[in-house]
Amino acid sequence: MHEMKIVNEVTPTEPAQLAELMQPGPDGPIYMVNLLKFKEFAEYEDGRETDLSGKDAYAIYGAAVVPLVMQHGGRLVFSGAVSWLMLGQADDMWDQVAVVEYPDRAALVAMSSSDDYAKIAVHRSAGLAGQLNIETTGLFVPK
Repeated sequence: MHEMKIVNEVTPTEPAQLAELMQPGPDGPIYMVNLLKFKEFAEYEDGRETDLSGKDAYAIYGAAVVPLVMQHGGRLVFSGAVSWLMLGQADDMWDQVAVVEYPDRAALVAMSSSDDYAKIAVHRSAGLAGQLNIETTGLFVPK
């Protein structure tokens, strides 16, 4: 059996990933599959005191980022809690899965590099232990 190494991260750390993100990407819409792992307790980079769980801090971010995604032509396709791993094996499961549609990769980059995004991203980093972001294309989603 082939072992797969999986590393959750909060921000891209590989230069090749950052370089690829700045490329035009595939034609047409992209669907970002987000596999989210929350911290037990939120940890804000500015050291503020909080009683929030990681999930609660991320929920603050989520409520603010959806309208921002929409301003950039995207939409939340799906979000749900992970309840069970039916197939495969993982040492540690993700807590939530979200799929977000963007008209193209440039819209994702514009949204995530905007001043409005910077204001809310503090809640994302406070709540996330890490995640996988997987760009997909050609997803069939009835409208």
